[in-house]
Amino acid sequence: MHDFIMTEDFELWDVICDSPYIPTTSVRDLPLMMPKTRKEYTDADRKTMEKNFCAKKILVCGIGPDDYNMISACQTAKEIWEALQIAHEGIIQVKQSTIDKLTTEYELFRMKDD
Repeated sequence: MHDFIMTEDFELWDVICDSPYIPTTSVRDLPLMMPKTRKEYTDADRKTMEKNFCAKKILVCGIGPDDYNMISACQTAKEIWEALQIAHEGIIQVKQSTIDKLTTEYELFRMKDD
């Protein structure tokens, strides 16, 4: 999936890993940033925000109907990717215990006499 997304657009993988771009504007003289309203978006903001929707489209088109029900409530490509990772690979602790189990099985593997 990584390679397919990278061939479509190099920046899409950044959107999936880092979360989407949200246009912000400063609030008067305060060091506070607020999200822009849709009317305040520039063409550059719109183009950058399109990356999240493109990444979501690629991820959704690449899964089956069973996985779609699991990710249908996700708002960003990053949320979709994380949900798919957990569903197919499990959380880190599960992956590590699976690796440990398979390593133990391999180490105990012996040829039978017959």
